Amino acid sequence: MNETGVIKFHYEASGSVLATFPCFAELNAARQELVKLGLIGVDKHAVGFGNVSMRDDGTNSFYITGSATGARAALNPQNYAKVVAWDLDRNWLRYEGRALPSAESLTHAVVYELAADVRVVVHGHDANLWRSLLERGLGTGVDVPYGTPEMAREVERLFRETDVRATKIFAMAGHRDGFVSFGQNCREVLKTLVTLRTGVGSAASA
Repeated sequence: MNETGVIKFHYEASGSVLATFPCFAELNAARQELVKLGLIGVDKHAVGFGNVSMRDDGTNSFYITGSATGARAALNPQNYAKVVAWDLDRNWLRYEGRALPSAESLTHAVVYELAADVRVVVHGHDANLWRSLLERGLGTGVDVPYGTPEMAREVERLFRETDVRATKIFAMAGHRDGFVSFGQNCREVLKTLVTLRTGVGSAASA
């Protein structure tokens, strides 16, 4: 069964309406580029995939696209949530806004915790890129499901045992075609993805 987008964490909502936030235009523009590249969208089962987030400067809180928004061509501020607290051991988070945060929120959270210079995190799907990353050893465990504390712990392992901090991307082995990329800004993440996809495409056609 394709379970992309299924929420697996417990959550607490403030019930407040999320006002337009400072980085909305930048984050939404990057999301539009990712949609054009096919890294965010709808799969063959008509299930939306992909999400983006941006750190609230000076904190570990972050704004993230809401669950089940991958199929939307364009988003408004109310399609985002602000994650303000989390606890991996409890598989729990607290957020502001009316949109339920993406199922990948805990994965985004641990990246922000581990890399203070990271301001943007992207989860997308690309089959060739996914396979290439796994071949390079840049992947989480194959039996680790997405959107769980176990996935977050796998991200911690990758930061300890691989050069993922330098490559700024890894595959989710148990989440077919799924990858996570991150960087200091949207421009850096988009450049990483375009460069890697071009290299993978050239290798595949050689």
